[in-house]
Amino acid sequence: MKVLVADDDPGSLMVARAAVERSGHDCLTAADGDEAWALYLEHQPDVVVTDWMMPGMDGLALCRAIRAREADLYTYIVMLTSQGSRDDVLAGLEAGADDYVTKPLDPFVLHARLLVALRITTLHADLAHYRKVLSQQARTDPLTGLNNRLKLSEDLEQLHGRSHRYTEGYCVAMCDVDNFKSYNDIYGHQAGDLALRTVAAALVGAARKTDGVYRYGGEEFLLVLPNQSQVGAKASMERALDAVRELNIPHSGDPTGRLTLSAGISAFTAEHRADADTLLGEADAALYAAKAAGRNRVELAL
Repeated sequence: MKVLVADDDPGSLMVARAAVERSGHDCLTAADGDEAWALYLEHQPDVVVTDWMMPGMDGLALCRAIRAREADLYTYIVMLTSQGSRDDVLAGLEAGADDYVTKPLDPFVLHARLLVALRITTLHADLAHYRKVLSQQARTDPLTGLNNRLKLSEDLEQLHGRSHRYTEGYCVAMCDVDNFKSYNDIYGHQAGDLALRTVAAALVGAARKTDGVYRYGGEEFLLVLPNQSQVGAKASMERALDAVRELNIPHSGDPTGRLTLSAGISAFTAEHRADADTLLGEADAALYAAKAAGRNRVELAL
């Protein structure tokens, strides 16, 4: 572990550092609260052992600052002080300390506290990892590996807010695999799943790095195209449809004899500052128009 010790008493600081290093941990030291806070921000230690009374930021203020700053990673805090009343103990714990050791410091006691700290910080690190994995899974379509509608809602809200604030245009493109029901009926659902994964990979390959590609549901996909005009978006989607056609996935139930895609595009512009839900509805209507016009094409929202 990385341990930060903050104490304005040089003798106490030396004892604490020796105890930390004998326990096999890396040690950073600070002679006052302000230096300790600066080192904390720079190094993000696993454990902070801090004196209560120090120049600048005192131990309670340091505890509160650390707790206010923390995100996923947890810092275990041991308050080190000569004050040992019950009120002082409660004040330290309420400020965010996990444990409390009185001076003069007993190296054995600090070693024991660090063993506890290692268990707690390891547990928090594991929990943070699992939270991250679960968060990613909640936003990922399990079949195609694309982001799902939950992630789309989050990303589109952020993009729409930025575009509205800075008057930047963007487009959304709703895509649908043509005659996919008959594809499943002819070739089976396992082949249908493989086809959807293949189409998803083709869409990602045809998109810019700044574009977002999402599984919208069933055989539908949604592309979000930042800083893109309708004309540019149509050219991009024509390339995406070409990429799907070039897969040459046989489909005897389609007039072309292969799997194809249709798309509808709507745009947020300075003249058309519609909300995100309206844009999705317009893109869906344009997709319906592409289907009605014979499929295997791109249509723009009116």
